[in-house]
Amino acid sequence: MDKIAIAILNYNGSGFLKKFLPSVIEHSPQASIYVIDNNSTDDSAQVLKEQFPEVTLILLSINGGYSQGYNEGLKQINAEYYVLLNSDVEVTPNWLDPILTMMEADDTIAAAQPKVLNYNQKDSFEYAGAAGGFIDTLGYPFCRGRLFLSLEKDHGQYNDITRIFWATGACMFVRAKHFKEHGPLDEDFFAHMEEIDLCWRLNNAGLKVMYNGHSTVYHVGGGTLHKSNPKKTYLNFRNGLALLYKNYLRWELWVKLPIRIALDIVACIKFMLFDSFKDGLAVLKAHFHFLLDLPGNFQKRRKINQRAVGGEYSPIYRKSVVLEYFVKGRKTYNNLTPDSSNTR
Repeated sequence: MDKIAIAILNYNGSGFLKKFLPSVIEHSPQASIYVIDNNSTDDSAQVLKEQFPEVTLILLSINGGYSQGYNEGLKQINAEYYVLLNSDVEVTPNWLDPILTMMEADDTIAAAQPKVLNYNQKDSFEYAGAAGGFIDTLGYPFCRGRLFLSLEKDHGQYNDITRIFWATGACMFVRAKHFKEHGPLDEDFFAHMEEIDLCWRLNNAGLKVMYNGHSTVYHVGGGTLHKSNPKKTYLNFRNGLALLYKNYLRWELWVKLPIRIALDIVACIKFMLFDSFKDGLAVLKAHFHFLLDLPGNFQKRRKINQRAVGGEYSPIYRKSVVLEYFVKGRKTYNNLTPDSSNTR
């Protein structure tokens, strides 16, 4: 069994593999490296066999997205720790040790992430993960270092170790036994927010998700779906509703889901009138499919609630980040109104 297995999910990413695998190989001598290929149609498999023979290639027969790709690929990897790493990530010297040392010292830590900076602007945080993820009271995700589209410069303000709500799927360390017990990733999500969904279950089980700013990686981002792609809009809105429905307690759900739907309608109108009509249609489509998916999500919700242990601490921000950002004009994490409640 491997101690550490770095699992890189690839779909038609031959260029990324050529560019970024050398840094992973160079700076990860203590890990075994796997590439899980989601039925690519480019020359990814040939590149791996010819240029990176030290990397183990796992070939899948279909492209099932991020969730199914990792679920199927990780079944073929026997390790104590998985590191789920995007193919468009450049790692740095000693990136593994700080997080692994932290996790080895506390067996209640189920998942973790490093500092994620922008590969193309290396003094800035990257959208996907930044300095650790949270959700607000209505289930909207945000990060230290990134609120909506406002990205902070890295001045060392997050060079700490702290508990977070979710770790980014771009570079997620996860203890294999907890992934197997509380996973798998929800394959109905296909892509986007599946790591938040998994981390919510880990939190519900009384486990910790951590950020360690002593480890740094650089992420290109947008390699599969650009942020302006209506399909990404659709997945974010549909999966956001499913995330809320599956994981919140009943009394919270009855209060918060209608508010979330109302805010989505506002977003839809804004898209159609001022931004992209196609994005507005994507929001409507997301809500329609959320309703169609309710029976399946109800069964998932029952299973999640049966396994939740509760607890006094929850790293959910009990205020509205939408209100803070768009109404109060608070554009950085450290300027958000402090949340005095950490109870579920």
